[in-house]
Amino acid sequence: MTDIRKTGQVTIPTDVDVVPETMELLKRWGADAIRDCDGTDYPEELKSVDAKVYSTYYTTRKDNAWAKANPDEVQQCYIMTGFHTASGGQLSIPLMEGVSDELMEVNTRDDIKRWWEVVDRTTGQPIPPEAWQYEDGCVIIGAPEEFHDYTVSFLACLIWDPVHMYNAVTNGWKDFEHQITFDVRQPKTRKFTMERLRKFIADHPYVDVIRYTTFFHQFTLVFDELKREKYVDWYGYSASVSPYILEQFEREVGYKFRPEYIIDQGYYNNQYRVPSREFKDFMAFQRREVAALAKEMVDITHELGKEAMMFLGDHWIGTEPYLEEFSRIGLDAVVGSVGNGSTLRLISDIPGVKYTEGRFLPYFFPDTFHEGGDPVREAKENWVTARRAILRKPIDRIGYGGYLKLACQFPEFIDYVESVCDEFRELYDNIKGTTPYCVKTVAVLNSWGRARSWGCHMVHHALYQKQNYSYAGVIEALSGAPYDVRFISFDDLKANPAVLDGVDVLLNVGDGDTAHTGGAVWEDPDISAAVKRFVWNGGGFIGVGEPSGHQYQGRYLQLAGLLGVEKETGFTLNYDKYNWEEHPGHFILADCAGEVDFGEGKKSIYALPGAQVLVQRDREVQLAVNEFGAGRAVYLSGLPYSFENSRLLHRAVLWSAHSEEQLNLWLSSNYSVDVHAYVKNGRFCVVNNTYQPQSTTVYRGDGSSFPLDLEADEIRWYKL
Repeated sequence: MTDIRKTGQVTIPTDVDVVPETMELLKRWGADAIRDCDGTDYPEELKSVDAKVYSTYYTTRKDNAWAKANPDEVQQCYIMTGFHTASGGQLSIPLMEGVSDELMEVNTRDDIKRWWEVVDRTTGQPIPPEAWQYEDGCVIIGAPEEFHDYTVSFLACLIWDPVHMYNAVTNGWKDFEHQITFDVRQPKTRKFTMERLRKFIADHPYVDVIRYTTFFHQFTLVFDELKREKYVDWYGYSASVSPYILEQFEREVGYKFRPEYIIDQGYYNNQYRVPSREFKDFMAFQRREVAALAKEMVDITHELGKEAMMFLGDHWIGTEPYLEEFSRIGLDAVVGSVGNGSTLRLISDIPGVKYTEGRFLPYFFPDTFHEGGDPVREAKENWVTARRAILRKPIDRIGYGGYLKLACQFPEFIDYVESVCDEFRELYDNIKGTTPYCVKTVAVLNSWGRARSWGCHMVHHALYQKQNYSYAGVIEALSGAPYDVRFISFDDLKANPAVLDGVDVLLNVGDGDTAHTGGAVWEDPDISAAVKRFVWNGGGFIGVGEPSGHQYQGRYLQLAGLLGVEKETGFTLNYDKYNWEEHPGHFILADCAGEVDFGEGKKSIYALPGAQVLVQRDREVQLAVNEFGAGRAVYLSGLPYSFENSRLLHRAVLWSAHSEEQLNLWLSSNYSVDVHAYVKNGRFCVVNNTYQPQSTTVYRGDGSSFPLDLEADEIRWYKL
């Protein structure tokens, strides 16, 4: 085992009122980089410090003088009103009802008849522009159809940057100016931005790294009249629009733009919606345009002798880090917030950059660092959860953000993070540059594929969507598991069925008729046949929730014959179901101490003849297995993340791949303890993932074993 380094690979925040504390933490945490944050200033005394200096750079805000002088180039967002029912006579629809007027204002500067759309939601059709007018904040429909529902899709100007608003509300800021977002894609602002960047770098010679936060377009984040979050989609493209941009889009794709391509019935094309052809065209157009403009800024950064780092958050839309356009930008690094193993892998797996960095939780904000708060508990949970993923694919650096003054009021937190920094360097030195032992290659199949690698089931910072923890748990388990994990889209599969070559087990996870499971894509015989062929010829398949769920041709689960289960939607109530016998002694269940936690599970799933039911509750199947040709399939109603469920998934992967004999290779008999092997480096480690002592039997790669007792949170390294 290598000696533990005491310095390097750690970034800390600073401010003008914590200079001595910053110097102390540079030594204690072994930090080699210092950063500023939103709402802080970099101290004059630290400009000559022996550490790399990051400066947060906002391409779209922090220059209200420009924004106010150029209101025609302020950023815009598409918004849809609520549904309004016509009950007789004219119908008046208030546009800003339910939306903060501090955040947005209606854009009446551009041609509203072209860029707005009033939709009869009862028929699904837009009504002619001459059938409505705008007056005093309302759209008035003169002669609507009685008892039809109507909505208005309109452009609004972002007069307060949504993230600045979030930070202000969260931290209770007083007496400050709202930062207005300006659109770097617009001609005047683009020229101004490049000059502004050059001036910023010239005025900050002590800065080594320009940390772009991020580039141009904010993900969709809307607040209501009470400044509460109303709608958030970290992948949302609805705030990357303007007539200038949309006219370019029309010229490129050759068809007329409709607001509905973005509005999507009011769902805003969130990551659960199966993306339309037009929306995929729009995303691809935005990625190309954003990458080209971001490259221009990165080239300036390099020309002036600085590194360029991108924060994976805030204005990141259009910089999809797993797609081909991203590598053309030429960034040196990506940094992102680490909430769990999935977000860690979301950062560490990004190709085409020199290094990746994770910003660990908690942020030094008063929502955690207050009297009675317990930042140490949150830090421990964050580190231990992320550590599983680090041991599979490490980030290159770690760091923290926020207001250092708050953290310094909790000395036990300072002590704990010191131990985290030391342990991270130890992990990195032992595992960087090698691929850990992978027992299988597994692939997640959904509508997004690589574009949504690791993050498809989350909001941001590892927050799960409502009623989604049973699916996010699968991705979280994969983030620290001994597999080569891939993400494949239905478009990939359609274009080239050979994309499944080399895959041992295919996963489809989510609710029916969502982007996660595919919806109507299963009506395409090429897609369904490709998956069936893969399993029939010996592949494994794991379906969670409502895999392939879409009502079509006598089935709801389009892979019902493969899975051995189907969902009762009311259309098969006339058919009796007899396959309810449970098989609790199955290989997949062997490590389960009690009842399996399926989360919210699924209602009305029943087994088809020939399948084996492993768990059913009240005549509703929760876990079943099925043979299909030479292959095997496993059905799970849900799988929230836990150590026990991670072991259950591991067994399901091995069983579906006909590889039960590979279980006791680089494995711990105790599912709260992990074993990670790095054959190329001649090392392996055993990790206690809990804050209690654990005892286990450790199995090496040759099947031999030894007993081991571990202290709380302990990681122990061995030579092969």
